[in-house]
Amino acid sequence: MIIPDQVGWGKSDRSNLHYSFHMLANNTKLLLQSEGVNKVVVLGHSMGGMLAIRFALMFLQLTEKLILENPIGLEDYKTFVPYQTIDSLIKKERSATHESYKKYQQSYYPIWQPPYEQYVAAQAADFRRADIDSIAYVNAITYQMIYEQPVCYELDRISVPTLLVIGLADRTVVGKDKISDTDKKIYGTYPLLGKLTQQQIKGSVLKSLDAVGHIPHIQDLELFWAAITDWIK
Repeated sequence: MIIPDQVGWGKSDRSNLHYSFHMLANNTKLLLQSEGVNKVVVLGHSMGGMLAIRFALMFLQLTEKLILENPIGLEDYKTFVPYQTIDSLIKKERSATHESYKKYQQSYYPIWQPPYEQYVAAQAADFRRADIDSIAYVNAITYQMIYEQPVCYELDRISVPTLLVIGLADRTVVGKDKISDTDKKIYGTYPLLGKLTQQQIKGSVLKSLDAVGHIPHIQDLELFWAAITDWIK
């Protein structure tokens, strides 16, 4: 199992690059080649789902199967989320606090549990890094990548066996704080998005998880593992 920190995330460099899903997919292919891997089951969660879709479209011969776990990007955010300049996005990132990170992560789960605090702490640890300005900048431009590079129009091009694992309590929208209360009731409705996506990806299988939010593998690992075990055999 290979679980990379993509450039710009985790412990990887916050490099000043033109970030694109194409670039990240190609980096992943190069990593797999360096490890001698020529067939892979691709699992992508959240933004990783957008990347996994791009990878499967670019590298069909490498992709044996595709698993999408509550992927973002199943709708085109730029059609309903107001545009934000890079300066405003950087300012927002620099003004983030431990509490603002926690409030954001609380939206991922139907019920907040003490074990989730570690993930807030991990994200907030960036405040103590010497390269916090670079982190804020890369966070901002990767938000723009998600906003400006939708994959939802290419779902019908996916030709590998695909499993959709959807937590039905998920209501994630990238830029949700910028839309109206009325739009919050319309967009990010994963019970509907899961069904629509299954219809677009020919032959795909949908497994819906009741009372599960945006991160099934954290909220209920046993349930998530049961949903994918047969698929990856």
